[in-house]
Amino acid sequence: MKIGILGGTFNPPHIGHLILAQEVYQKLALDKIFFIPTNIPPHKESHNVKAKDRLKMVQLAMRGDTHFKVLNLEIKRGGVSYTVDTVKELKNQYPKAEFYLIVGSDLANDFPTWRYFEGLKKAVKIVVAKRRAFPLEKKNRFIVVDIVQMGISSSYIRGLIKKKFSVKYLVTDSVAEYIEAHRLYK
Repeated sequence: MKIGILGGTFNPPHIGHLILAQEVYQKLALDKIFFIPTNIPPHKESHNVKAKDRLKMVQLAMRGDTHFKVLNLEIKRGGVSYTVDTVKELKNQYPKAEFYLIVGSDLANDFPTWRYFEGLKKAVKIVVAKRRAFPLEKKNRFIVVDIVQMGISSSYIRGLIKKKFSVKYLVTDSVAEYIEAHRLYK
């Protein structure tokens, strides 16, 4: 079984995340993609949105898509979320699976700063989605995938919400409704 791992803060999850996952799923003929929201991200601020809210939004965004699955491993584990710990846990749960860690070229360029990155490169195949704004500096045995380029980011969406602008079409309707109902990012 070939399983993609797409981790992140998902603060909030947006259509760019969904498109990225769908393109990698198809282009690499994966069987499943696991979306794994971080508990406490090691490289980003959480913007005061609780992990349980980010998890719920990812669950809402994925609802009805059978080849995407949301896991709460990092939130359940607590503390700072390190990918290497998550990969170890997944390999124990799915010993026969082949894992593909999906990252953007912005993260791939910072890969050497990740905890135990050399071991991580041996444990999983690294899939890099090229982003125009972040040219890939080194290929480093990565699987590079061209994806549809969209100028959407979670920080852009948070900024729109602060300005009281609509985020329709940038997030799923269910995520937009959750953000509004829980007054997130205001």
